[in-house]
Amino acid sequence: MPASTKHPQNALDRAFREFLKASPKYESTRRLDELRATEYGRLDRLGQVFLDYTGGGLYADSQIRQLSDLLDGGIFGNPHSDSPASSATTELVERARAFALEYFNAPPDEYVCIFTLNATGAIKLVGEAYPFQPGDRYLLAFDNHNSINGVREFARAKGSDVTYVRVVPPDLRLDEDQLRSELDRPKEGGHNLFSYPSQSNFSGVQHPLEWTKYAQDRGWDVLLDCAAFVPSNRLDLEATLPDFVPLSFYKMFGYPTGVGCLLARKSALDKLVRPWFAGGTSTIASVQAEKHFLAEGEQAFEEGTLNYLNIPAIEIGLKHLSDIGIDTIHDRVSTLTSWLLQRLLALRHSNGMPLVRVYGPTTMEARGGTLTINFYDPQDVLIDHRRIDNLAGRAGISLRTGCFCNPGAGELAHGLTEEDMVAGFAHVERMTFEQFLTVLEDRDGKSAGAVRISMGLASNFADVYKFWEFAQGFIDHTSGEV
Repeated sequence: MPASTKHPQNALDRAFREFLKASPKYESTRRLDELRATEYGRLDRLGQVFLDYTGGGLYADSQIRQLSDLLDGGIFGNPHSDSPASSATTELVERARAFALEYFNAPPDEYVCIFTLNATGAIKLVGEAYPFQPGDRYLLAFDNHNSINGVREFARAKGSDVTYVRVVPPDLRLDEDQLRSELDRPKEGGHNLFSYPSQSNFSGVQHPLEWTKYAQDRGWDVLLDCAAFVPSNRLDLEATLPDFVPLSFYKMFGYPTGVGCLLARKSALDKLVRPWFAGGTSTIASVQAEKHFLAEGEQAFEEGTLNYLNIPAIEIGLKHLSDIGIDTIHDRVSTLTSWLLQRLLALRHSNGMPLVRVYGPTTMEARGGTLTINFYDPQDVLIDHRRIDNLAGRAGISLRTGCFCNPGAGELAHGLTEEDMVAGFAHVERMTFEQFLTVLEDRDGKSAGAVRISMGLASNFADVYKFWEFAQGFIDHTSGEV
């Protein structure tokens, strides 16, 4: 059983002084320590260590107050009308839309912002409306969120070819030779869609944005998943110009949940063919004539009534990030991740065996603030990630365990073969993740699960120190003892 994470204050202070000497850039982020006390004080007040920023960000106290004050000061109705209440809502929605485009430096003559439920909703809009035809191509990375993987079902249903580009262990970066070879042979005269993440939600790898232009120059439309990237990195759409960018705002600044967006180039949006119409997406619809006319631009994709009382929180949240500065957040996350990464890699059992295995890069080159790891005992036996999660929770540490909805990167990271995965699906028609893990463990002692730690704008040195101290508690304990 790991030792308690309670630590002598002087040990933490000494470690912090050494950290500052090695990471002078951290000093430029000290404003975030002030915000930690004033805007995120509930973390320390409740004794919580939050290390799941890739799963979702934390909201500042002032964000909630500002939204509450705004709602308290007005009358806001369904925006599908011209009444005073509806007009007031429409103004707030359009302000949020414009600010989102401005925040990501999207040329207003080239991009629209379509509000969705989340990044997954944005991806689905593209997948179901992309004009796949027999022989067309859908190219995607092994390292993708399941929502991107799911687009393959739309492609295959239309008879299009689906191809995966592998990532190469141990760093889990894209196989550039295979990627270049695939991008160099689009379906001539057809439709070609390439999807990849700017930052992996599994390993933290940052895949080059330059692949966007390389693909477009060869006739591909690019669906660039930026959900894990934008919370602590600058996305300049004018510089990159991807065709489709799905985002979830709660991953950036915690609130609101249930609102995301698709940032889409108008030229790419014109290619999409909507498979149905709904309230809000049509200008005219008739039952007797069985005809309808779709609206233009973003309105044709915003189905039903928008989450209009939460959408104003987007402008509030984006202004909060702008006031802090995304570069400040990036430097904070980068320095903390670097310290924790190196300290975890250095942990050894008494017999010299490493305690922790890192999936992905072991340096900070082209990587973000997400670390995915597993713990191993002195005999190199895996310690169940579910047990780690349980013990971390007892210590007041919030992290994430499982497969993180990114099966491709996880399968390669864990050394799972195609035969392993086929065996996992061969037993029953439907199974839980726990049952699936049992099949893999019984087959050859492998696992599809891991432990993910991720830093964000409210993280401080004490957070990563406490996790490192928690990790030390597993040294020299066997898997059965934990």
